[in-house]
Amino acid sequence: MNEKGQYKNRIELLQGTLDMLILQTLQWGPQHGYGIVQALRLQSGDVLQVETGSLYPALHRLERQSWVQSEWKQSESKQKARYYRITAKGRLGR
Repeated sequence: MNEKGQYKNRIELLQGTLDMLILQTLQWGPQHGYGIVQALRLQSGDVLQVETGSLYPALHRLERQSWVQSEWKQSESKQKARYYRITAKGRLGR
């Protein structure tokens, strides 16, 4: 495999890992983006720091696959936030 192919495979592996971590986090209930980032950080003992530049493309990818759905709601701090929840398809991973 050439260098470009190896790079593409590595990117796909990282994206797939992030997708699965997000789905695992959403098993506990709907959450907004910042809440997902905080949950991932806490779950990993501060080892995993997911940036918004990685999180939101992953959430959009999961929405396109119908593994998560989102809706606008008011957050605990009375701010408007998009909440994501896992779908039945996302629970099955298909």
